[in-house]
Amino acid sequence: MLKATLRSFLAHKGRLLLSALAVVLSVAFVAGSLIFSDTLSRTFDRLFASTAPDVTVSPREELNEAIPSGMTATLPASLLDRVSGIDGVADARLEAEVQNITVADSENEAVGSTTGAPTIGTDWSPGPRSPVELTSGHAPHGAGEALLDSESADRKDLKIGDTLSVIGPQGTFKVRLVGIATFTTTNPGATLLFLDTPTAQTKLLGDADAATGISVDAQDGVSDAQLKQRVAAAIGTGDYEIRTADEQAKSDVESLGGFLDVIKYVMLGFAGIAVLVGVFLIVNTFSMLIAQRTRELGLLRALGADRRQVRRSVLTEAMLLGVVGSTLGLATGIGLAAGLIALMNTLGMNIRSSEMVIGWGTPVAAYVVGVGVTFVAAFLPARRAAGVSPMAALADAEIAGVGRPLKMRALVGGVVFGAGAAALLGCVLSSDTSSSASLLGLGVVLTLIGTVIAGPLLVRPVIRVLGGAFPALFGSIGRMSQRNALRNPRRTGATAAALMVGLALVGGMSVASASMTKSFDQQIDDTLGADFVVQNSNFVPFPQEVTEKVRDTDGVGLVVRSQFAPVAVRLPDGDRVKTTAAAYDPQLDDVANITYAQGDTAAALASGSIAMDADFARDHGVRIGSTIPVEFQSRKTAELTVGALTDQESAEGFGTQGGIYFGLDTLQRYAPGGQDSGLYVNAASGTGSDKLRANLEKTLDPYPQVQVRDIADYKDLVHDQIAVLLYLVYALLGLAIVIAVLGVVNTLALSVVERTREIGLLRAIGLARRQLRRMIRLESVVIAVFGAVLGLALGLVWGVCVQQVLALQGMSALAIPWGTIVAVVVGSAVVGVVAALLPALRASRMNVLTAIAHE
Repeated sequence: MLKATLRSFLAHKGRLLLSALAVVLSVAFVAGSLIFSDTLSRTFDRLFASTAPDVTVSPREELNEAIPSGMTATLPASLLDRVSGIDGVADARLEAEVQNITVADSENEAVGSTTGAPTIGTDWSPGPRSPVELTSGHAPHGAGEALLDSESADRKDLKIGDTLSVIGPQGTFKVRLVGIATFTTTNPGATLLFLDTPTAQTKLLGDADAATGISVDAQDGVSDAQLKQRVAAAIGTGDYEIRTADEQAKSDVESLGGFLDVIKYVMLGFAGIAVLVGVFLIVNTFSMLIAQRTRELGLLRALGADRRQVRRSVLTEAMLLGVVGSTLGLATGIGLAAGLIALMNTLGMNIRSSEMVIGWGTPVAAYVVGVGVTFVAAFLPARRAAGVSPMAALADAEIAGVGRPLKMRALVGGVVFGAGAAALLGCVLSSDTSSSASLLGLGVVLTLIGTVIAGPLLVRPVIRVLGGAFPALFGSIGRMSQRNALRNPRRTGATAAALMVGLALVGGMSVASASMTKSFDQQIDDTLGADFVVQNSNFVPFPQEVTEKVRDTDGVGLVVRSQFAPVAVRLPDGDRVKTTAAAYDPQLDDVANITYAQGDTAAALASGSIAMDADFARDHGVRIGSTIPVEFQSRKTAELTVGALTDQESAEGFGTQGGIYFGLDTLQRYAPGGQDSGLYVNAASGTGSDKLRANLEKTLDPYPQVQVRDIADYKDLVHDQIAVLLYLVYALLGLAIVIAVLGVVNTLALSVVERTREIGLLRAIGLARRQLRRMIRLESVVIAVFGAVLGLALGLVWGVCVQQVLALQGMSALAIPWGTIVAVVVGSAVVGVVAALLPALRASRMNVLTAIAHE
């Protein structure tokens, strides 16, 4: 049996090749994602471990910023003397570092990376573990000199002697480039500008007696843990965070973990789609191969092979396919990871391909996925093969019937789909976001499984409709192509299922994204009342001088500032909620339209008052007049009175969680030092919007990071952000289509082999080669469109349910992107034509007499 299995595998290796490609793609994305994420993690682990000082002293921060506030936590620079005098300290250096500054060249173009990595201004005080070294020029001395990292200098062709504008929290100042610093480790993509320490303190922090941290090196024989204990004993831990090198490196890695996880999970999403679609392809391939080998299997049974041996033979072929596909997939995954590393290098993040990490878990995962997928996919066809009666097989009867098994499919598929439909109905009717989202996920999975199981039952009624015009348009050729698609509902259903999965996904996400876009457009129209909004291009706050320049611009009538601040609120029900609050000038009503359940803007922004979303307040037992303890980033706590409850379309109102906001004077009292995140600008009387925009753009020309937006621009910004998600879905769809095309090609190729004698007879009675090719293309088109119709119908239902979940968060508009749906259907027909090219060509080249003699 083993010899027979190996001979069978080698005899059908051409037919199995396309199935192997599905395994290769699945494994490649799994292996590539693991290798790439492991390499990034190892790279940053080494970077942080090699650059962290023995002990780091930094200000203690209890609240993390979800939205940048512009505040920089500092400690007194005089603390350096106390730390330097501690027994066991070899050296201690001040740190004066500010993230998200802007550095502009002589043409007012930003020098920073275009990948979103920050531009960091810091002091030049290199230690034994400094990540950079001076490679040309000299160290900065005085307020007018600076160093720049070599990658940023090369990107903008900057040289020693060039003048740069630095836009920091305290305002703009000029520096001359006096040296270039080169990374000795991996450059994570950031742009680094170095000043001497006194300049960094005054120009970046605004205080000559302030620092953002102290780096401490231990004397020989003193461990990091011992030094940490001595520093803690000398300065205390109430106001300061004291970490060893290992603890600091771990903290840095954790802060970067979210970014690495996003990359990893996105790639694993591609792998998941490839695995899911690949299962359909492999099931179909093995089912057809077994059907074509009925006589062979029958002979084996007649010669004494029992059911277990036949089943084992088929599963062994699947295992061989899985091993070959996994091996090729692992190699392809290594190439994919190398390509991603090269891409990151072109974007400014220098990662050495020679340091690629291939952990033991990667090949294990690759072979588990590849072999596991093929084994699971081939199990049902193997059981069906083992159940063949020797006499029926010798009579060359086809294994797959259409009677009772389809009835069982109808029962099982109906039950599963019904359960999924009930879950989706519960999702629509639920008023709780988390419950609704959970029911949505369950409903999507069950309805997908139910549709796949019951798909063959839908083949005949749907394809009769889809191909109903074929006889009229193409005559007998159209009629035969339609009947060929109807001949084996299982095969047609399984082939279409691969395409259905991808199109269901894109249909659902297209409805969701279109609904989100329409909802945001409505909210912007209903809420934003300002002529223009001035914001940083990446929503990072800007210095006060920008606000002053805008106020002094000709034609500006009213400027309303907004700031953000991390806070923690203690609520009457006992919850302590960490969130980001917004703060506004008193004239908010002049630039925004706010709907209140209780109170008004004057009460919300009054000194010592706070406002929040009405639903959030109700859930936590808050009422008008309630006193809420609020903790600020400055570690100050205020007792604020609830002055207003909002009833905006968005459940999050003007802030983040809870829609919390208050007056700017309240924020300045308890957490001073923040920067403006946005300016809402109205034109003065007699000034047109076009004229004001031109004046504002001229004013902001020296600030390349700041942009002027009107309502239309704001909508475009939201559309672009939503489009990022949609592009990811389209990429997943593209992968699904590639594998689905392989599936259609495989099905048609095996179908041509199966119908060799039939094709020969058709050719003998006068069917032309061109007509034969058209018949196979039409069959492919109707199968592809059938998958598209099922997928889009399912996707539309999912999309409407997603919109109902979003409606609980205020995004109540429903939009159906009919243009996208029509384009997808047309594209599916094109996919069908492309997939049929090779099988149709092969069929048309058959020798007629040889085909007629084929058994």
